[in-house]
Amino acid sequence: MEFDELLRTRRSVHQYSDEAIDADTLESIFEAATLAPSGYNLQPWEFLVLREDDGKAALREVAYDQAHVTEADTAVVVLGHTDPMRHAESVFDDWLAKEYIPSEEVRDTLLENVAGMAELPESERRVWTTRSTALAAMTLMYAAWDRGVASCPMEGFDPEALAEAFEIPGEYEPVMLVTLGYPAEGASDVENERKGRRPIEEVVHYGSFEPGDATTLSVPAPDDD
Repeated sequence: MEFDELLRTRRSVHQYSDEAIDADTLESIFEAATLAPSGYNLQPWEFLVLREDDGKAALREVAYDQAHVTEADTAVVVLGHTDPMRHAESVFDDWLAKEYIPSEEVRDTLLENVAGMAELPESERRVWTTRSTALAAMTLMYAAWDRGVASCPMEGFDPEALAEAFEIPGEYEPVMLVTLGYPAEGASDVENERKGRRPIEEVVHYGSFEPGDATTLSVPAPDDD
């Protein structure tokens, strides 16, 4: 699928068919997601993939009983590790081996920079990991739709209850949930008019920032696509 078509036809889908996603397709979706960019290429993302009924039911309990969590073929918990040093050594070793950087001295300087990031307050590190991990989540959704698999990003869940239910260590930030599945008939019908988008002149600022008129559109519905 051409990217412009992919971009314009993707929808957030709540209704899924009974067709299962085969393992190879699912694996290729996650492989594509790992190609997302991240600060220093530190790739803080990890994915908890739930396909069995009991796992999805447990997730639905901490996601305010949203039905599409269990109705989708696959539910994904998108996690970001909050320690920037977690993968830093292997990342910069790779840079050195591939001559992206010229010397071990530069590698060590980069490690010092990231070590400084690791000393930031937890709240700042949570913001850091959310930025990069959200890029991976969006890449995941585009990769899925390129293979005909619909998705829905979800921010409606209790992160503390989720961490407890699935025994997720405290150094991980639950960034969002994503449901995946083949859409039910009509659920991703692109013939329907897309929900409103704010106009370009309101959201793009050239040279200086002047707040746009926020009254152009009504408040968007929950789980807007």
